[in-house]
Amino acid sequence: MRIRYICIHGHFYQPPRENPWLEAVETQDSATPYHDWNERITAECYGPNASSRILDARERIVKIVNNYAAISFNFGPTLLSWLEQRQPETYAAILDADRVSRDRFGGHGSAIAQAYNHIILPLANARDQRTQVRWGIRDFEKRFKRKPEAMWLPETAVDVASLEALAAEGIAFTILEPQQARRWRAIGEDDWTEQTGAIDPTMPYRCNLPSGRSIDLFFYDGPISRAVAFERLLVRGENLAHRLLGAFGEGRTHPQLVNIATDGETYGHHHFNGDMALAYALDYINEQKLSRVANYGQFLADVPPAHEVEIVERTAWSCGHGLGRWERDCGCSTGGGDGWNQQWRTPLRDALDWMREECIAIFESRGAAMLRDPGEARDDNMDVVLDRSDDGRARSLAKIRRGHV
Repeated sequence: MRIRYICIHGHFYQPPRENPWLEAVETQDSATPYHDWNERITAECYGPNASSRILDARERIVKIVNNYAAISFNFGPTLLSWLEQRQPETYAAILDADRVSRDRFGGHGSAIAQAYNHIILPLANARDQRTQVRWGIRDFEKRFKRKPEAMWLPETAVDVASLEALAAEGIAFTILEPQQARRWRAIGEDDWTEQTGAIDPTMPYRCNLPSGRSIDLFFYDGPISRAVAFERLLVRGENLAHRLLGAFGEGRTHPQLVNIATDGETYGHHHFNGDMALAYALDYINEQKLSRVANYGQFLADVPPAHEVEIVERTAWSCGHGLGRWERDCGCSTGGGDGWNQQWRTPLRDALDWMREECIAIFESRGAAMLRDPGEARDDNMDVVLDRSDDGRARSLAKIRRGHV
């Protein structure tokens, strides 16, 4: 049998819901019967995936598994912070899953990092991109006790500058949507293939960058990912297993990785008992020895890229108009009716960009009198976020201040 791998990636994220004055999440009536949406989604998704049940034909529990140990995943750092404080058992299970996955997948942990604040990196300036990547890495290292091999780009929003920011910090690979590939070719060949959306998603690709660095890219299987998210593929675990297995191309001679990526909340919150469908599908594939279940890091170590790729700049998985969703009235609609538009987006984006530049000037001019390097001080502030004790603040201040403040 040809070498075949399957990898399922879950992007787990919730926006921070804390009242900044209270540093706590207030009651959210729409999440009833739970106190807030973080609690509700934890009960429906984050917790169940840490101890998912596999049932037999008579609906008796035959196994309880930690799904996180069998898939690739990223958690937003701010969500992990909330879980650590409010749901410590689930938080501990997520960290433990990464340790287990390292044993299972040849030393490659299944957790990958995320740009810290879930910002759209191509809309950020170079310094903000650097800070977001550094903060994401620092948070990951503190929690998972290792360096991340990869980083999730929020909304898979990408441009060359964003990839440069990842590569500069030692990130080896990231995951994109197949429409984000512009052209590709076998390494060493002259002719490119240019066919939108037609890239083979079962192999990794090398993306060479203007700086001379490179980063490897995986493109997930678009049709299966959409079926999982929107087409009720999680109704039965067997359905998911057979759809994944059916994606292997019989005519392909190279080792294949069938990989999908969706919001992690798909497995239990968006689709009731979706965690159980995921657990059953992976267990079925393993027990029947139909494919190797792997993560991206293991596959990349086993199968280095034989092809190179160039991306479509300023694109994302959640908008068909490049980055229009975050900067203009692009046409994406949630059904606002006659006369509805989003023309407010452009002036809002312009105002935010203007405020950013004004704040940079103030921070640099005032900060230079007190800080050795204002930019480095901002990057190092993640140490304070992760350790707000008096000793932690003192250590950070001693590192960044200029003389006596």
